Amino acid sequence: MQSATDLGSLRRRRDHFPKEENKLRRTCARLEELIANISVEKIVLGLPVHMNSDVGERAERTMEFARLLERRTGLDVIFWDERLTTAEAEEILIRQKVRGKTEKNT
Repeated sequence: MQSATDLGSLRRRRDHFPKEENKLRRTCARLEELIANISVEKIVLGLPVHMNSDVGERAERTMEFARLLERRTGLDVIFWDERLTTAEAEEILIRQKVRGKTEKNT
């Protein structure tokens, strides 16, 4: 499982969208379309493990989806450790003085 520091300057967001519940074929088709239109070497999926590193139901479903993507696309799927990503994002926004949704305008 990779983290932001592992990828260093190579980490770049190309596209992000949540998997639509009960719309697996549509999600795979959309991914395949993106892959066909841009140079994709690997797929990165966020892995929602628990803070104590336990793998719960959501992480199991993500790993199952990764296996499906590998079969359909022929590309490697890398898991991204999602623990603390919200806290990291909030810290970046604070450093950049960007107001969050929950902050009151004063």
